[in-house]
Amino acid sequence: MKIEITPKLDFNNVLIKPQRTTISSRNEVCLQRIFTFQNSSSSWKGVPIMAANMDTTGTFEVLKILSKFKILTCLNKFYNLKDFKSFIKGFKLNEEIGDILKYTVVSTGISEKNYENLCEIMDNIPFLKWICIDVANGYMYKMVEFCKKIRKRYPKAIIIAGNVASGEMTQELIINGGVDIVKVGIGPGSACLTRMKTGVGVPQLSAIIDCADSAHGCGGFIVGDGGITCPGDMAKAFGGGADFVMCGGIFSGHDENPGEIIEEKDSSNKIKKYKLFYGMSSELAMKKHYGSMANYRSSEGRVIKVPYRGSLEETVNDYLGGLRSTCAYVNAKKIKHLPKCTTFILVSQQINTHLVK
Repeated sequence: MKIEITPKLDFNNVLIKPQRTTISSRNEVCLQRIFTFQNSSSSWKGVPIMAANMDTTGTFEVLKILSKFKILTCLNKFYNLKDFKSFIKGFKLNEEIGDILKYTVVSTGISEKNYENLCEIMDNIPFLKWICIDVANGYMYKMVEFCKKIRKRYPKAIIIAGNVASGEMTQELIINGGVDIVKVGIGPGSACLTRMKTGVGVPQLSAIIDCADSAHGCGGFIVGDGGITCPGDMAKAFGGGADFVMCGGIFSGHDENPGEIIEEKDSSNKIKKYKLFYGMSSELAMKKHYGSMANYRSSEGRVIKVPYRGSLEETVNDYLGGLRSTCAYVNAKKIKHLPKCTTFILVSQQINTHLVK
């Protein structure tokens, strides 16, 4: 048994220190980045944000909205070739669907059935070049071997894989697994119970800082996955060195998310509207996709009633506006420059909630 005594930080432990800036308008800030990936030799240009590959956010309807902003959508791994073909039929022009598919990430687990489904999609749908290999525990030997298998089959694909929360495994996936972007985050998501059920995890900001340093040292990139509660958290993730940020909860609860609107009366008899959002390791997800929860595991995901939020576009604009404002406060004209312009200060309180009910 060992104990690490160096403090580990989460987003609520810090604020970003403002500094003198030459930026006079948020319009001057560029949120797009151009990436060239070492292992795939492929390039991509867009806003480095991803919707998580969950049932309620990794959907074709969410994809249609986020692609307008040049944001990536990691589709849930339960889509098959038939689903993709049905989606494509809704577009008249190849050029239009081609633009959308550039921001589409095909997700997969690491079973043989998952592999066959992935290959069927990738081999039959043009324009696709993003793959997300997603398991809760990215430290498994089997995970690295599966990444190698995918890299050999699709040498030009941009591969995301995780989840991990330490620098050593980040480098293992990049160097030996052939991964381009490592997914970082063990238990920070709003619908995740992993830390409660297992006691395993690393505070998300420190995980991002450590893994980003390791990834950049060997030519790779990371995506911070989870823990985002507001635009300020997203800015801190980028400031901490995340190349991409993946979000689930903040993209839930909208018109474009699946599921009916639930109406309930609150304690004052007012009608409140909700939509369901749930973790992919929750009992609900297990029963939906596999018929039951295996008796050798526990539910590591929550089912949450998210207040109904209306249009997804409004939420996206709110977050992008917050990011531009952060960049203006620290003189980062491009989001790529944010880590170099960021100084974190430790705080005991972030906001004044005196009049907030």
